[in-house]
Amino acid sequence: MKIVVIGGSGLIGSKVVKRLTEKGHEVVAASPKTGVDATTGQGLAEALAGAEVVVDVSNAPSWEDAAVLAFFESSGRNLTRAEKAAGVRHHVALSVVGTDRLQDSGYFRAKLAQERLIKTSGIPYTIVRATQFFEFLGAIADSGAEQKRVRLPNASFQPIAADDVAKAVADAALGAPVNGTIEIAGPERLPLSEFVARYLKATKDPREVASDPQAPYYGIRVDDRSLVPGGNPRLGTIRLEEWVRQPTAR
Repeated sequence: MKIVVIGGSGLIGSKVVKRLTEKGHEVVAASPKTGVDATTGQGLAEALAGAEVVVDVSNAPSWEDAAVLAFFESSGRNLTRAEKAAGVRHHVALSVVGTDRLQDSGYFRAKLAQERLIKTSGIPYTIVRATQFFEFLGAIADSGAEQKRVRLPNASFQPIAADDVAKAVADAALGAPVNGTIEIAGPERLPLSEFVARYLKATKDPREVASDPQAPYYGIRVDDRSLVPGGNPRLGTIRLEEWVRQPTAR
């Protein structure tokens, strides 16, 4: 089966491409680096010719409100047109747990707009909503850094390893469209501040973490429902202590 992975050279995309290739499928890693740009439509028709499944794990290069909305809307519309022309039978997209609850953020408004385009495209689909990745715990710590301390909210947090995300996305690509949303999360749920403190300790980062319910998460307020899945999510198997031992963890 031919599967096109939009964003196939990125963190998740490269792992999805590897998994699907190892299962014997013809996989195209599509990105601007390979001459395929979903935001302009360049190279889409050629890449999608003969494809049965398209997996979109691309992400915007900018989090500025207007830029990120333009990215997801333009790429979404171009993908829909190209998929219809190619006869694609399943569109799989990676999104974020809590997207509809984090609408104070321009990024999440843009992700919700992307999801709406997918749902109204007429193409059978599966949306995989993931919690935050372990790979971004360092960036989260830096976002709350105040000299030698890190100030973060204590909202519930259930991050997931990128390898577990890639497995879930690859499994969705090989399955039937659900025409709905699957939520995935890591195996452990803790307060955000505590999770980051464990990460810093495990990576021998000397900064202390201060728990502050009023501290923002990337500029927005969060609570115990914001960053965690609802009922019956699919859980990854990789725990933080196992993940930090990997060479790519930092």
